Amino acid sequence: MRAGIAMLVAGYVLSQFYRAFLPVMTPVLQTDLGATPDGLGRASGLWFLTFAAMQIPVGWALDYIGPRRTAGWLLGLGAGGGAVLFAMASAPWQISASMVLMGIGCSPVLMGTYFIIAKSFSPRVFGTLAGAVIGVGSIGNIAGSLPMAWAVETFGWRETMWGLAAVTFLVAAFILFLVTDPARPENHAEQKGSLLTLLAMPALWALFPLMFVNYAPSAGLRGLWAGPYLSDVFGMDANGIGLVTLAMGIAMIIGNFAYGPLDRVFGTRKWVIFTGNLLSAACVLGLWAFPASGVWTATLLISAAGLFGASFPLIMAHGRAFFPAHLTGRGVTLMNLFGIGGVGLFQFTSGWVYESAQVAGDPVAAYRALFLFFGLPVLVGTLLYLFSRDRLD
Repeated sequence: MRAGIAMLVAGYVLSQFYRAFLPVMTPVLQTDLGATPDGLGRASGLWFLTFAAMQIPVGWALDYIGPRRTAGWLLGLGAGGGAVLFAMASAPWQISASMVLMGIGCSPVLMGTYFIIAKSFSPRVFGTLAGAVIGVGSIGNIAGSLPMAWAVETFGWRETMWGLAAVTFLVAAFILFLVTDPARPENHAEQKGSLLTLLAMPALWALFPLMFVNYAPSAGLRGLWAGPYLSDVFGMDANGIGLVTLAMGIAMIIGNFAYGPLDRVFGTRKWVIFTGNLLSAACVLGLWAFPASGVWTATLLISAAGLFGASFPLIMAHGRAFFPAHLTGRGVTLMNLFGIGGVGLFQFTSGWVYESAQVAGDPVAAYRALFLFFGLPVLVGTLLYLFSRDRLD
C-alpha cells in the first residue's frame, strides 16, 4: 500500500506541475508559436475544465474499477500523450489540445489517493493526510517555476517536454504495477446511491460555493497571471518571475501542511477554513488595491494568497465527514468537481476580463480588474460558508 500511495503521489506531483508550468513558458511560446497571454489563459483554463468534467466518470470508476487502473491508464495515455503533443506543437491550438489531454490524464491521481486514504484510515486524520499529499505533491508546483525556467533555457522547451513525457509514462507504469485497490465490502453491488444522493444532502450545500472559489485565485496567479503581471507591471524577466512563483509555491506547500492538523488542534474545521479564506480574500483584494506598489509588496501578497488559500484539503475533509461509505469515490470527486471546475471557469474567463479591462498606456488597469475578479468571489464564498455545519468525524 505504501509503495502504491507513493506512486500516486508522484502522479500528483506531475498533476501539480502540468497545471502550473505555463507562466514561465509564456515568453518562449509567444516568440516561437505566436501564443498570446489571453490565449494561454484559455489553454490553462481548458486543463482545469477538462479535469473537472472528468471527475464524474472518475468517481464512478474509483468506486467500481478501483484507483489502480483508473489512475494508471489515464495518466499514461492522457498526460503522457499530452506532453508528447505539446513537445511537437507548431501552433497555439495544439497547446490547447495538449492541455486538454493533460487534464484528462491528471484527473484521477489525487482522488485515487484520497479514495485509498478514506477507505484505509480514520476519518479524523483524513484532513492531515490529505494536506500532506497536496503538500508533497506541490513539489510539482515548485518544479514548474524556477526549475522549469532553467530547463527551458538550458535544454529548450521542446526537449524539456519530451523528458516530461518520458517521466509521465514511467510513473503511470509504476502505478499499474504497485497500487493495490482497497477491498470492497461483500454487499457492494447492493448498495444504492449516486451523485444525486450527495447533491441532495443539505450539509454539503454551504460547502460547494467556497469549494468552487477557494482554489481559483492561487491557481490563477500561480498557474497563469503572475508571469504576465510581473512582466508587464514591473518588467521582470523569466528568472525573476520564476523566483516570485517559487516563493508562492513554497507558501502553498507550507499552507497545505499547516491546514491539515489545525482542525484537531482547535477542535473545529469550520472556523479554521473560514478564517483562512477570509485572509486569502484580503490578500487578493490587497493586490487589487495596490497593484503597482512594488515588487516586494506584490511578492508578499501573492505568496500570502497562496498560503492562506491552501485550505482545499480541509474543505475536502469537511465534506468527507458527511459522505456515505459506499459513495466515497463519487463524494471526493464531486467536491473536486466544484473545486477544479471553479478554477477552470475562472481561468477560462479571466482572459476575457483581461482583454476587456485593458487601457492603452496603462498596464495596471487590466490586472486590477483581474485581482477583483478573483478576490471578490472568495469573499462571497467565505460568507456563505458561515451557514455550514461543523463536523470532525
